[in-house]
Amino acid sequence: MSKSMARMLTHSLRFFSRKGAKVTQRRKLKLSSSFASLRNLCAFARNLSFVLLTIFAVSLSAAVAQTKPLSEQVAKTAMTALWRDSGYPAKWTYDHGLVLKGIEQVWRNTRDKQYLNFIQRNMDHFVSDDGSIRTYSLDDYNIDNILPGRNLLFLYKITGQEKYRKAAALLREQLKTHPRTSAGGFWHKNIYPSQMWLDGLYMGEPFYAEYAATFHEDAAFDDIAKQFILMERHARDDKTGLLYHGWDESRKQRWSNPKTGRSPNFWGRAMGWYAMALVDTLDHFPRRHPQRTELVAILNRLARAVAKYQEPSSGLWYQVLDKGGEKGNYLESSAACMFVYALAKGVRNGYLPASYRQVAQKGYRGIRKEFVKTDASGQLNLEGTVSVAGLGGNPYRDGSYEYYLSEKVVTNDPKGVGALLLAVTEMETAPKRQKKVKLSSATQ
Repeated sequence: MSKSMARMLTHSLRFFSRKGAKVTQRRKLKLSSSFASLRNLCAFARNLSFVLLTIFAVSLSAAVAQTKPLSEQVAKTAMTALWRDSGYPAKWTYDHGLVLKGIEQVWRNTRDKQYLNFIQRNMDHFVSDDGSIRTYSLDDYNIDNILPGRNLLFLYKITGQEKYRKAAALLREQLKTHPRTSAGGFWHKNIYPSQMWLDGLYMGEPFYAEYAATFHEDAAFDDIAKQFILMERHARDDKTGLLYHGWDESRKQRWSNPKTGRSPNFWGRAMGWYAMALVDTLDHFPRRHPQRTELVAILNRLARAVAKYQEPSSGLWYQVLDKGGEKGNYLESSAACMFVYALAKGVRNGYLPASYRQVAQKGYRGIRKEFVKTDASGQLNLEGTVSVAGLGGNPYRDGSYEYYLSEKVVTNDPKGVGALLLAVTEMETAPKRQKKVKLSSATQ
């Protein structure tokens, strides 16, 4: 072989060697890229699977939640959404007691221990081993503070723990010295002298009656009946059958009528409190007591007025009950819940004619349609509750129509959610066979 041919062969071998190396490198790069793409595809598939599984789990959870009775869905909201900062209200308060009473009814229907534990945990936040109640002062003489005593009596009967009996006895002591009108009606608060409000009957009388029944204070039932009789006598309007929010014996308040002492308007929730007070007090009122028939008669007169002012198309009730067509008035949720509860329970226990069950059912449908909503997270919420309403005080509340429309309307107010719990648990309870109660002529 000549030198020139040898050089050509050497160059050729080098060329093909370099080219082969480049081809091999490109193949390696392509293969590496394919593996990377495969790895990315696998990672994407894993992420997609996780997302799909999460969506499925959330959907399944929501579906399961939707299959639970409405009462348990409302209870979940009450237990998780009302006092989010610490889990408890800042002080001993009536709306807390109302919510726990609603949770109690869910427990009675389900016997699920989580509800009993929730009630006990919430009461233990305030009640010490010696029966003292944190943030409560007897000397305030605030009738609102009596209501949570019902939770104490419930826990005492279930657990037998003395601290609950002692705490309930402390609240009973308040009633013994609580300021009264000249005829013996409880003042609403010490800071509201000579005044009885409809609200106060629910705050005080169901506890008073249950305590008297539990500890055999038979003479107390005369006093308990007197509170309802006095309130109706001073607050009921003969023309409409509705009850005014408050009554001032002294006639000193700017909101009080100089002749009658009555406040100027019919507030829905105030009448709701009074209606619930009647049916809950009757639970403990002796069947042979001479005033029991009168309490049933008062309830029947009240029920007729409530049915009369039910808004026909929605089945609900207005914030100011008799002014449905006036500017600014609106359908309010807490009053509707209270009326539904009182009417349905009144029928079930034989205090009211069976026809009021239809009024309650229509109201219940309206509540579920207009006010009960589920948000994107699956939480059930109650809309359309007026946050508060009162008389007098500072700033001064004059009881006018404009005043009742000025208070904020909110979602998941404890007073609304507590009343909703009572309404829902009552409506979910299978109606018992109608009891026949002989009504006096006063009922008519």
